[in-house]
Amino acid sequence: MFHKEGGKIILISTTLFVALLLLSSTLISNFWVLKTVQIILLLLLITVLQFFRNPDRRLEVNDYNIVAPVDGKVVVIEEVFEPEYFKDKRLQVSIFMSPINVHVTRYACSGRIKYSKYHPGKYLVAWHPKASTENERTTVVIDNRIYGEILYRQIAGALAKRIVNYAEEGMQVRQGDDAGFIKFGSRVDIYFPLGTNINVKLNEKAVGNRTIIATK
Repeated sequence: MFHKEGGKIILISTTLFVALLLLSSTLISNFWVLKTVQIILLLLLITVLQFFRNPDRRLEVNDYNIVAPVDGKVVVIEEVFEPEYFKDKRLQVSIFMSPINVHVTRYACSGRIKYSKYHPGKYLVAWHPKASTENERTTVVIDNRIYGEILYRQIAGALAKRIVNYAEEGMQVRQGDDAGFIKFGSRVDIYFPLGTNINVKLNEKAVGNRTIIATK
């Protein structure tokens, strides 16, 4: 299964791959050069297919659990000041996605979207301390019946040039459903109320819709 944002890109890439494959067979007479070119084209196609994959990870909704919204490594667990929406201290958990991770963003909890805003910005490496406030990003707040307001932020990395965000203010969303997509290496920050029971550790590998980030 592939992410819907990548459908056209996958179709174009596959068509281009077949065309270049046929063209190379016609233009290149040296056997080893031909095979090298074909292998490179195949690897490029596999990279595109891998990047836009969207594994089927259905879950049973549980408002007492906050699940990982993305795949990646937990790189931050700390108390911080959140300046955009809450304007007070929150508990931040950040997950860094490398280019080989699944880049679909899923809703970490169910609830009503209270805030959704896109910010253009820089393309610092996603683990840079200033990436949360200076990079291209989207900020979304979900009002959950158990935890209250949970904020998550999609942050573009050095290679990312576009963030897709499906959340619109007033929407009722379901835990585990697709919330958006970030192209290439990137990061997602989640902000919890102070005192939340965090269920992951630094450098732990998180799996979207599988790893439980916080519990009540």
